[in-house]
Amino acid sequence: MRIAVIGAGYVGLVAAACLSRSGHEVVCIEKDEGKLAELQDGRLPFYEAGLAEIFTAGVGKGSLHFSSEVAACLDAEVVMIAVGTPARPDGRIDLSQIYGAVSRIVEQARFPQLIVMKSTVPPGFGENLKARLLSRAGVPLTYLANPEFLREGSAVRDWYYPDRIVIGGDQELAVAKLARLYADIDAPVVTMDVGSAEMVKYAANAFLATKISFINEIANLCELVGADILPVARAVGMDRRIGGEFLQAGLGYGGSCFPKDTCGLDFVSTCNGYAFNLLKAVIEVNNRQRVLALRKLRGMLGTLHDKTVCVLGLAFKPGTDDIRESPALDIINLLLDEGVKIRVYDPLAMKNAQRLLPPEVYSASGTMAALEGCHALLVATAWPEFTGLDWTAVKELMRPPRLVLDGRNCLPAEEIIKNGLVYQGVGRPAKPENQPGNIILPKSDRTPFRCQVTRC
Repeated sequence: MRIAVIGAGYVGLVAAACLSRSGHEVVCIEKDEGKLAELQDGRLPFYEAGLAEIFTAGVGKGSLHFSSEVAACLDAEVVMIAVGTPARPDGRIDLSQIYGAVSRIVEQARFPQLIVMKSTVPPGFGENLKARLLSRAGVPLTYLANPEFLREGSAVRDWYYPDRIVIGGDQELAVAKLARLYADIDAPVVTMDVGSAEMVKYAANAFLATKISFINEIANLCELVGADILPVARAVGMDRRIGGEFLQAGLGYGGSCFPKDTCGLDFVSTCNGYAFNLLKAVIEVNNRQRVLALRKLRGMLGTLHDKTVCVLGLAFKPGTDDIRESPALDIINLLLDEGVKIRVYDPLAMKNAQRLLPPEVYSASGTMAALEGCHALLVATAWPEFTGLDWTAVKELMRPPRLVLDGRNCLPAEEIIKNGLVYQGVGRPAKPENQPGNIILPKSDRTPFRCQVTRC
C-alpha cells in the first residue's frame, strides 16, 4: 500500500521505517526543518535500538521518503497521524498539531483515504474530529483509532512482537484494510468502536503507572518497618495474577507517555464529572518520589549547600536518549535549590540534557570523571555500565562520607559496602554498620514501630 505517516517522532518514524520494511511505499511528513534535514541526509534525529538498520534499508531501496508538505500524502491510501500531543500545565492534552494536520488533509484530499490515529488522544476525540473536520471533506475520509504500545528503547521489537493490535472503527471494510497492514505480524487483532480503542491506550498506561506507584508506596513502607523491597517485589510478582513487570521500586516513572497520559485521563475524568481518586494518588506518589530522594540525601549528608553530588543517568530510562519528564532532572533542580554542586553523566542523553540543565551543572565526559570529588552519588537511570563499576576506584575518587544512593535498586549493595562506601537504596533497610558516624537519619530510616494485629 501507499502510506503516509505525519510526524517523525519516536512513534511516527518507527512506524514509517517498519512499514517500509514490510514492503509498503511510505512517505513521512515532518515539519521541523532541522529534523527533516537530518532524515533526508540519512541520519536519525534520536536513538532507538534497531531502528538505524531498518531506516537505512528503507531509504536505500527507495521505499521510505521524507517531506515537509502534507500534500505529499495526498496519494496515500492510508494516512497515519503520529504528531505530538504534549500536556498543558492544567493537565489538558494539546491537540493543536492533530487539528492542523487533519485540516490540511481535509482541504486538499482528492480521493477516499483512511485516517489512522496513532497519536494518543483522549477518549471521545475521534468522534469529535469526525464531526468537526472530516465531515467537511469533499471525499470520504474514514477515521480509525489504532493506538500504539511502543516502549522507547524497544520500540522496534514492540512493533514486530506486540501483545495485541487494537483497531477502533465503525466501518468493517476499513478496519479489515488497516488490519492487512500488519499481515506480517503474528499478534491478535482486537477490534472495537473508536472511543473504546482510545480508552485502551489511556487505561493501559494508567494501570502500569499504578503498578509503579504502588510498589513505590510498598517500598516506602518497607523502610519504616525494616523490610526489603527486593524480595518483597520478587515474591509478589511471582503471582500470575499480578506479574513481575513494573514492580521495580525507585524514583518513579517519567518519559513522554505515563506522566502525560495519567494527567490527561485525570483531566478527562474531571471534565466528565468523575473524581478518579486512585489515579490522583498515583500521580501524587510519583511526584513525591523525587522529593524523597532529596530527603534521603539530606538525611545522610546533613547540610547540603557545601556538598557535591554526582548524578549518573539523565534519560528517563535506559536504552533511550529521551529526557522528557526525567526524574533525574527534577531531582537536580531540587538539589540546586539547596546549593548543591552537581556533576552529571549519561551514556546517550548528555546532548539533550545540556539544553535544559543550568550552566553551573558540570557535564562530565564519562562515569569516573563525573564521580571525582563528590560526597554522594545518585544513580537515577539503571544503565548497565553503572552496575559494574570498580567500586574500589569509585571510593578513591569520592570524598567522605562516600554515599551511594541507588535510585533504581540496580547496584550491588554488598559489594559497595564491602569497599567502604555507604549504600542506600529505595525501600531497603539501612544497615547500622553501613552508616557514617555523624549523620541525622530521616524519619523513614529510624527504628520502626511494629504494630501487633490480634484480630481481623
